[in-house]
Amino acid sequence: MGRLDGQVALVTGGGSGIGHAIVERFIEDGARVGVLERFPERVEQLKSEFRESLAGIQGDVSMLADNKRAAAETVRSFGRLDILAGNAGIFDTNHRLDEIPEEQVSGSFDELFGVNVKGILLGAKAALAELRRSQGCMVFPASVASFNSGGGGPMYTASKHAVVVLIRELAAELAQEIRVDGVAPGGVMTDLRGLEAAGLGMRSHFTSPRTEERMRVTNPQQGMLQPRDIANTYLFLASRENAAGITGSVIPTDAGSLLRWRHPGS
Repeated sequence: MGRLDGQVALVTGGGSGIGHAIVERFIEDGARVGVLERFPERVEQLKSEFRESLAGIQGDVSMLADNKRAAAETVRSFGRLDILAGNAGIFDTNHRLDEIPEEQVSGSFDELFGVNVKGILLGAKAALAELRRSQGCMVFPASVASFNSGGGGPMYTASKHAVVVLIRELAAELAQEIRVDGVAPGGVMTDLRGLEAAGLGMRSHFTSPRTEERMRVTNPQQGMLQPRDIANTYLFLASRENAAGITGSVIPTDAGSLLRWRHPGS
Protein backbone atom coordinates (compact mmCIF):
# COMPACT_ATOMS: atom_id res chain seq x y z
CA MET A 1 0.00 0.00 0.00
CA GLY A 2 1.37 3.38 -1.01
CA ARG A 3 0.97 6.47 1.14
CA LEU A 4 -0.82 8.26 -1.72
CA ASP A 5 -2.94 5.42 -3.08
CA GLY A 6 -6.02 6.75 -4.84
CA GLN A 7 -4.89 10.37 -4.60
CA VAL A 8 -4.18 12.89 -7.35
CA ALA A 9 -1.49 15.57 -7.23
CA LEU A 10 -0.66 18.61 -9.32
CA VAL A 11 3.08 19.40 -9.38
CA THR A 12 4.46 22.64 -10.81
CA GLY A 13 7.87 22.67 -12.46
CA GLY A 14 7.94 18.88 -12.53
CA GLY A 15 10.14 18.42 -15.57
CA SER A 16 13.57 18.36 -13.92
CA GLY A 17 15.47 18.32 -10.64
CA ILE A 18 13.41 18.36 -7.45
CA GLY A 19 10.14 18.61 -9.39
CA HIS A 20 10.88 15.47 -11.39
CA ALA A 21 11.84 13.65 -8.19
CA ILE A 22 8.52 14.70 -6.59
CA VAL A 23 6.59 13.37 -9.58
CA GLU A 24 8.50 10.09 -9.49
CA ARG A 25 8.13 9.69 -5.71
CA PHE A 26 4.40 10.46 -5.71
CA ILE A 27 3.73 7.96 -8.50
CA GLU A 28 5.81 5.30 -6.73
CA ASP A 29 3.56 5.74 -3.68
CA GLY A 30 0.32 5.36 -5.61
CA ALA A 31 -0.63 8.84 -6.83
CA ARG A 32 -1.56 9.96 -10.30
CA VAL A 33 -0.01 13.28 -11.18
CA GLY A 34 -0.67 16.33 -13.31
CA VAL A 35 2.37 18.46 -14.08
CA LEU A 36 2.49 22.14 -15.05
CA GLU A 37 5.82 22.59 -16.81
CA ARG A 38 7.23 25.56 -18.70
CA PHE A 39 9.31 23.70 -21.30
CA PRO A 40 7.29 21.70 -23.88
CA GLU A 41 10.07 19.18 -24.49
CA ARG A 42 10.04 18.29 -20.80
CA VAL A 43 6.27 17.80 -20.92
CA GLU A 44 6.70 15.27 -23.72
CA GLN A 45 9.50 13.50 -21.84
CA LEU A 46 7.32 13.22 -18.72
CA LYS A 47 4.43 11.76 -20.72
CA SER A 48 6.76 9.20 -22.27
CA GLU A 49 8.29 8.26 -18.92
CA PHE A 50 5.17 7.99 -16.74
CA ARG A 51 2.47 7.29 -19.37
CA GLU A 52 -1.03 6.78 -17.94
CA SER A 53 0.00 7.91 -14.46
CA LEU A 54 0.70 11.46 -15.63
CA ALA A 55 -1.04 14.35 -17.36
CA GLY A 56 1.40 16.92 -18.72
CA ILE A 57 0.42 20.55 -19.22
CA GLN A 58 2.74 23.14 -20.74
CA GLY A 59 2.39 26.56 -19.16
CA ASP A 60 3.70 29.35 -16.95
CA VAL A 61 3.09 29.34 -13.17
CA SER A 62 3.04 33.15 -13.15
CA MET A 63 -0.15 33.14 -15.26
CA LEU A 64 -3.50 32.44 -13.55
CA ALA A 65 -5.01 31.06 -16.76
CA ASP A 66 -2.25 28.42 -17.02
CA ASN A 67 -2.69 27.41 -13.38
CA LYS A 68 -6.45 27.07 -13.86
CA ARG A 69 -5.93 25.04 -17.03
CA ALA A 70 -3.49 22.73 -15.22
CA ALA A 71 -5.92 22.13 -12.35
CA ALA A 72 -8.82 21.53 -14.74
CA GLU A 73 -6.82 19.16 -16.95
CA THR A 74 -5.61 17.19 -13.94
CA VAL A 75 -9.18 16.77 -12.69
CA ARG A 76 -10.41 15.93 -16.19
CA SER A 77 -7.74 13.24 -16.50
CA PHE A 78 -8.02 11.68 -13.04
CA GLY A 79 -11.34 12.79 -11.57
CA ARG A 80 -10.15 14.73 -8.51
CA LEU A 81 -7.34 16.75 -6.93
CA ASP A 82 -5.91 16.04 -3.47
CA ILE A 83 -2.46 17.62 -3.46
CA LEU A 84 -0.96 20.80 -4.87
CA ALA A 85 2.83 20.46 -4.80
CA GLY A 86 4.38 23.76 -5.79
CA ASN A 87 7.96 23.40 -6.91
CA ALA A 88 8.64 25.86 -9.74
CA GLY A 89 11.23 28.45 -8.84
CA ILE A 90 14.08 30.57 -10.18
CA PHE A 91 17.24 31.97 -8.63
CA ASP A 92 19.11 35.29 -8.54
CA THR A 93 22.48 33.47 -8.72
CA ASN A 94 23.63 35.05 -5.44
CA HIS A 95 24.14 38.47 -7.03
CA ARG A 96 24.44 41.26 -4.46
CA LEU A 97 22.41 44.42 -4.98
CA ASP A 98 25.52 46.41 -5.91
CA GLU A 99 26.31 43.82 -8.61
CA ILE A 100 22.94 44.11 -10.39
CA PRO A 101 22.90 46.68 -13.21
CA GLU A 102 20.29 49.37 -12.70
CA GLU A 103 18.52 48.50 -15.93
CA GLN A 104 17.98 44.91 -14.71
CA VAL A 105 16.72 45.56 -11.19
CA SER A 106 13.01 46.09 -11.85
CA GLY A 107 12.64 43.38 -14.49
CA SER A 108 14.60 40.85 -12.42
CA PHE A 109 12.49 41.54 -9.34
CA ASP A 110 9.21 41.19 -11.25
CA GLU A 111 10.36 37.97 -12.91
CA LEU A 112 11.62 36.34 -9.72
CA PHE A 113 8.65 37.29 -7.55
CA GLY A 114 6.31 36.38 -10.41
CA VAL A 115 7.48 32.77 -10.26
CA ASN A 116 8.58 32.26 -6.65
CA VAL A 117 5.72 34.09 -4.90
CA LYS A 118 2.92 34.95 -7.31
CA GLY A 119 3.20 31.48 -8.86
CA ILE A 120 2.37 29.95 -5.47
CA LEU A 121 -0.54 32.29 -4.84
CA LEU A 122 -2.02 31.67 -8.31
CA GLY A 123 -1.56 27.92 -7.99
CA ALA A 124 -3.38 27.96 -4.65
CA LYS A 125 -6.18 30.06 -6.12
CA ALA A 126 -6.59 27.77 -9.11
CA ALA A 127 -6.65 24.57 -7.03
CA LEU A 128 -8.67 25.90 -4.09
CA ALA A 129 -12.14 24.64 -5.01
CA GLU A 130 -10.97 21.10 -5.81
CA LEU A 131 -8.79 20.86 -2.69
CA ARG A 132 -11.70 22.01 -0.54
CA ARG A 133 -13.78 19.26 -2.11
CA SER A 134 -11.18 16.60 -1.30
CA GLN A 135 -10.04 18.10 2.03
CA GLY A 136 -6.56 17.98 0.55
CA CYS A 137 -3.26 19.77 1.07
CA MET A 138 -0.77 22.22 -0.41
CA VAL A 139 3.01 21.86 -0.12
CA PHE A 140 5.16 24.77 -1.26
CA PRO A 141 8.90 25.39 -1.82
CA ALA A 142 10.62 27.47 0.84
CA SER A 143 14.41 27.45 1.25
CA VAL A 144 17.18 27.87 3.78
CA ALA A 145 17.04 31.42 2.39
CA SER A 146 13.58 31.70 4.00
CA PHE A 147 15.17 31.95 7.45
CA ASN A 148 18.49 33.70 7.06
CA SER A 149 20.80 35.54 4.70
CA GLY A 150 23.36 33.74 2.61
CA GLY A 151 21.05 31.38 0.72
CA GLY A 152 20.81 33.71 -2.26
CA GLY A 153 20.94 37.36 -3.19
CA PRO A 154 18.46 40.00 -1.94
CA MET A 155 15.70 39.17 -4.41
CA TYR A 156 15.74 35.41 -3.89
CA THR A 157 16.04 35.75 -0.11
CA ALA A 158 13.14 38.21 0.02
CA SER A 159 11.00 35.94 -2.16
CA LYS A 160 11.61 32.90 0.02
CA HIS A 161 10.86 34.82 3.22
CA ALA A 162 7.59 35.82 1.54
CA VAL A 163 6.81 32.18 0.79
CA VAL A 164 6.97 31.28 4.49
CA VAL A 165 4.56 34.09 5.41
CA LEU A 166 2.23 33.03 2.61
CA ILE A 167 2.25 29.42 3.82
CA ARG A 168 1.35 30.52 7.35
CA GLU A 169 -1.40 32.87 6.18
CA LEU A 170 -3.00 30.26 3.91
CA ALA A 171 -2.71 27.62 6.63
CA ALA A 172 -4.57 29.90 9.04
CA GLU A 173 -7.25 30.80 6.52
CA LEU A 174 -7.84 27.22 5.37
CA ALA A 175 -7.13 25.30 8.57
CA GLN A 176 -10.46 23.46 8.73
CA GLU A 177 -10.36 22.43 5.08
CA ILE A 178 -6.85 22.25 3.62
CA ARG A 179 -3.42 21.67 5.17
CA VAL A 180 -0.73 24.07 3.91
CA ASP A 181 2.96 23.37 4.57
CA GLY A 182 6.39 23.94 3.07
CA VAL A 183 9.73 22.29 2.45
CA ALA A 184 12.97 24.27 2.87
CA PRO A 185 15.77 22.67 0.85
CA GLY A 186 19.38 23.61 1.27
CA GLY A 187 22.38 22.60 -0.81
CA VAL A 188 20.66 20.40 -3.40
CA MET A 189 22.07 19.46 -6.80
CA THR A 190 19.16 20.44 -8.99
CA ASP A 191 18.35 22.37 -12.17
CA LEU A 192 17.68 25.77 -10.59
CA ARG A 193 17.70 28.34 -13.41
CA GLY A 194 18.70 31.99 -13.30
CA LEU A 195 16.76 35.04 -14.43
CA GLU A 196 15.96 35.73 -18.06
CA ALA A 197 16.07 39.44 -17.27
CA ALA A 198 19.75 38.96 -16.45
CA GLY A 199 20.40 36.73 -19.47
CA LEU A 200 20.69 33.59 -17.30
CA GLY A 201 17.37 31.87 -18.00
CA MET A 202 18.93 28.87 -19.73
CA ARG A 203 21.74 28.40 -17.20
CA SER A 204 21.49 26.13 -14.18
CA HIS A 205 23.13 27.55 -11.05
CA PHE A 206 24.63 24.16 -10.21
CA THR A 207 26.60 23.59 -13.41
CA SER A 208 29.49 25.75 -12.21
CA PRO A 209 32.80 23.94 -11.59
CA ARG A 210 33.41 22.81 -8.00
CA THR A 211 29.78 23.51 -7.00
CA GLU A 212 29.42 20.21 -5.19
CA GLU A 213 32.73 20.60 -3.36
CA ARG A 214 31.79 24.12 -2.28
CA MET A 215 28.33 23.12 -1.07
CA ARG A 216 29.55 20.15 0.94
CA VAL A 217 31.47 22.38 3.35
CA THR A 218 28.46 24.59 4.12
CA ASN A 219 26.56 22.02 6.19
CA PRO A 220 27.41 19.97 9.29
CA GLN A 221 26.72 16.63 7.59
CA GLN A 222 29.27 17.53 4.91
CA GLY A 223 26.80 15.97 2.50
CA MET A 224 25.37 16.73 -0.90
CA LEU A 225 21.59 16.47 -0.94
CA GLN A 226 19.87 15.02 -4.01
CA PRO A 227 16.42 15.87 -5.40
CA ARG A 228 14.95 12.64 -4.04
CA ASP A 229 15.85 13.73 -0.49
CA ILE A 230 13.60 16.76 -0.92
CA ALA A 231 10.89 14.72 -2.65
CA ASN A 232 10.71 12.45 0.39
CA THR A 233 9.83 15.44 2.58
CA TYR A 234 7.14 16.49 0.10
CA LEU A 235 5.78 12.94 0.26
CA PHE A 236 5.66 13.01 4.06
CA LEU A 237 3.75 16.31 4.12
CA ALA A 238 1.39 15.15 1.38
CA SER A 239 0.45 11.97 3.26
CA ARG A 240 -2.95 12.20 4.92
CA GLU A 241 -1.87 9.66 7.55
CA ASN A 242 1.65 10.80 8.33
CA ALA A 243 1.06 14.56 8.35
CA ALA A 244 -2.59 14.79 9.40
CA GLY A 245 -1.84 17.16 12.29
CA ILE A 246 0.69 19.35 10.50
CA THR A 247 -0.25 22.67 8.92
CA GLY A 248 1.53 26.02 8.70
CA SER A 249 4.90 24.30 9.13
CA VAL A 250 8.03 24.51 7.02
CA ILE A 251 10.40 21.54 7.28
CA PRO A 252 14.08 22.23 6.52
CA THR A 253 15.73 19.45 4.52
CA ASP A 254 19.20 20.92 4.45
CA ALA A 255 21.80 18.57 5.97
CA GLY A 256 21.84 20.88 8.99
CA SER A 257 22.68 24.07 7.08
CA LEU A 258 20.57 26.24 9.38
CA LEU A 259 22.46 25.16 12.49
CA ARG A 260 25.02 27.47 14.03
CA TRP A 261 28.33 25.64 13.63
CA ARG A 262 31.98 26.28 13.01
CA HIS A 263 33.00 25.76 9.40
CA PRO A 264 36.03 23.55 8.88
CA GLY A 265 39.17 25.58 9.44
CA SER A 266 37.39 28.48 11.13
